[in-house]
Formats: sequence, C-alpha cells, structure tokens
Amino acid sequence: MNMFVSPMLLQYAEDNKPFDDDSHITELKWDGIRLVPSNINRPRLYTRHENEITGNFPEVIESMPFPSGTILDSELVVANAEGKADFAAMMERFHSNKSKHKVTVVAFDIIKYKNRDLTGLPLIERKKYLDDSFVNNDYFVKSHYLIGNGIGYFDLVKQQGLEGTVQKHINSKYEVGKRSSSWKKVIAYDMGEFLIAGYRKDKFGWLLSDGERIVGSMELGVGSTERKAGYKIFQQLKTNETKDTVYLQPLLKCVVKYRGYTKNNLLRLPVFDQFVM
Repeated sequence: MNMFVSPMLLQYAEDNKPFDDDSHITELKWDGIRLVPSNINRPRLYTRHENEITGNFPEVIESMPFPSGTILDSELVVANAEGKADFAAMMERFHSNKSKHKVTVVAFDIIKYKNRDLTGLPLIERKKYLDDSFVNNDYFVKSHYLIGNGIGYFDLVKQQGLEGTVQKHINSKYEVGKRSSSWKKVIAYDMGEFLIAGYRKDKFGWLLSDGERIVGSMELGVGSTERKAGYKIFQQLKTNETKDTVYLQPLLKCVVKYRGYTKNNLLRLPVFDQFVM
C-alpha cells in the first residue's frame, strides 16, 4: 500500500482578495512546511515532494496519535513567543536536530482513515473524519475553521501580521497532486514580482532586483526542486562574478512575499513563492 499521497495544492484567490461565501470554509494559512504524516505500516513523515523526513523529527513520530492506515495533510510549524508561525525558525529546526525550536503538526485534512480512501468525500465530511482520527497532543493539533466569514477573518489575520487565509469549497473532493480552484489562498504579506539578479556562493541566497537596483537577498521558501531548476537557468545567464557572488542577466522573474521594507529600503523577510513563466 502506498505510504505517500501527493497533496492537493492551492490557487490564488482572484486578485488575492478574500470573499464572503458560506459554501466555503475559511482557515488560517500556516507559515511552515507542507507535511504529509503517514501511518500505513509504520509512522512516516513526507514533504510535499515525497522526501521522507521521518528521521528529522523523532519527537513527532513518537507522538503520532492517529491509527494505522491513516494519512493526513498538514503544515509543520514552529511558533514564536507570540504564538505566531516563524518560518525562519522552522527552517532552522528542519536543518538541525540540535535546534531547540519546538515543532507542531497542524492537520487540516485527512486523505486515508483506517485504510479507507477519503479523497472522494466532500471536504466537510473529511473534516468530521479528521476530528475523529485523533485527540490533540503536544505535537499534533487540528486546524480551526469557520464557515464563510472570509473577509472579516482575513482582516483580523492581516492585523496580527500572519501569513494569510485559505478558503476551500465545503464540497470539494481531495484532488491528489493537483492545484485546484476549489482551494483558494489569500496572502496577507505584500506580494510582488522581482528579477533574480544573482546568487551568493558562500551560503544560499538569490539576489533580487526591482529592475533598477538590488532590493535584497532571498534565502527562504526556495525548495530543492526550485533550486535545481534555477541553477540550470543561472548557468546560461552569468555576466560576471566576484569572490562571494555570481551576477546574472536579470531575466528570470519570481513572485516574492515580503513584509514591507527595511530602513535601508531592502525587502524585509523576502520568501520565494513561485517562478513567473
């Protein structure tokens, strides 16, 4: 039996704006790493790209509360002192077991339950199965959701400086591995398209340009797949390099989420979202 199921992906809401519609639920969009916790023949953890990371989080495996034959869809997060998801801290913990940051698995959907495939059920029914599948503990919790209230909840999320919201049709089936219009994301960060103008040699970082000047170095949100794809293109765009930096023709664009600008007029906490093709 397959232990991994490729997760269903989000599309942007129209104009990245929330909406009020009681045929949709509204949830917080957690700023972490997409995680597929699986307990088919033994507990395992997978990223959305099917990279098994079971050994990275022994404390999560030991706390897995749901029965055999079950696969969840979730986000792996680290909360800061204010209880807000901290993506940089999550990445630090992801890369090192020695990091003292505590992780939490926030489960928002269930794909299989006791070997029953639930992907054909409406979301609102899957939510009931999710509720029955486990009791919250120190490492596993269920995501809260509202019916409708998309605009009011998003405004509150933005005021709190959180990442955004997700609005999902209550009757949506679970579309394995697909980016579906039934699930909409609304990002509370500032969003923009920037050119990749270079990369650092000493440690990972892509230089971003607004077309006139370098506006920052982006280290967060770039997965291994995007790094490999970018690197292949970069080799064709090299213009010159120094000891620490390779400069590129600024032709490749990407969507970046960020939290305004610093006093030095650089992007604050730029996070990669997707390439612009």
